[in-house]
Amino acid sequence: MSTTSSEQGQDRPELREAIEEIVRSGILGVQLRVNDERGEWVGSAGVREPDGGAQASADGHFRIGSVTKSFVATVVLMLVAEGRVGLDAPVDGYLPAFGLDRRITVRMLLQHTSGVFSHTGELSEDGTVVPGVPWRGREWVDGRFRTYRPEELVRLSLSRPARFAPGTGWSYSNTNYVLARLVIEAVTGRSFAEELRRLVVGPLGLTGTVAPGSSPEVPEPHNHGYYRYEDAGRERTVDITRHDPSWVGAGGDMISTTRDLHTYVSALMGGRLLRADLLAEMRTPEPTIGYGLGLFTQDMGPGVGTVHHHNGATIGSAALMYASPDGRTTLTAGLNYVDDADMSLAPAFRDAQQRLVGEVFRGGQADPARPTG
Repeated sequence: MSTTSSEQGQDRPELREAIEEIVRSGILGVQLRVNDERGEWVGSAGVREPDGGAQASADGHFRIGSVTKSFVATVVLMLVAEGRVGLDAPVDGYLPAFGLDRRITVRMLLQHTSGVFSHTGELSEDGTVVPGVPWRGREWVDGRFRTYRPEELVRLSLSRPARFAPGTGWSYSNTNYVLARLVIEAVTGRSFAEELRRLVVGPLGLTGTVAPGSSPEVPEPHNHGYYRYEDAGRERTVDITRHDPSWVGAGGDMISTTRDLHTYVSALMGGRLLRADLLAEMRTPEPTIGYGLGLFTQDMGPGVGTVHHHNGATIGSAALMYASPDGRTTLTAGLNYVDDADMSLAPAFRDAQQRLVGEVFRGGQADPARPTG
């Protein structure tokens, strides 16, 4: 097992051991950045790709999955500050072409309380899966360069029954954030990528954060993600690092680095992006599962207190992003792995999340399980 690290301050053998353990659990590669009162620690374990044997990049680009939602929510709230979006305004007023329920507000999109069916599919109460766009198996592999327009994803969702009346429940829906991004574009007349650059990427000097749209490319350097599936009775594994991420859209299509995620979440928590009242709105959790506006809020108990986070997992790639309320302690990580239709590495991802968060925020104690998406 090989690791690389660069530390400012003292060595952190517990962090090195944590990422090595993650690789032993089946994850191909891990890159980790921790910033706290002891300084900054950056390291990696595992490999970029299984056949090449090259050490996993410690500061590479990776698909961040649902961490995208935090960026989208931040841009929406910055537009609220500019007076261009009303947090409690009906979404239908910004996007009249869809015929949305007038009770659905912008806040409900960001907090997953709209009741809108997720275009990536839903698990019904009786345990059956109601499918959405293909994102598993040979069908997804064969069509992984297909481009979906956001409007297509929204119309698919609206063709299915709502999960509940707006504001009466909580259900994690990728379509909420597709709609939120369309609101951004409707009120500004510019693409989300342009608004992201204007409001976040440019002011913070982020160099590796990309809203790719339908581009399949991941900037170099990057570790590789894979997908294992069955084809005519045979198991096949393919490199899916390059694929069109428009199937998930604003629910999880962005690319970043551990350095950029640290810069972003530290600035966000430190009040350098949002007004105090809007940051408070973002960090106020809905009671069902602790989700605010594009951010989870978690009480980790005596001696630690509150931690704010959003993680993400997309096909073959995952991201962790945690911060203390003042942004002075952060954990950001990227993982690459071999995915499959059964999501068999999901337990390893949860264990990785718990182990790393425990080491950074609780001195090695396990972190209670939380949603990862």
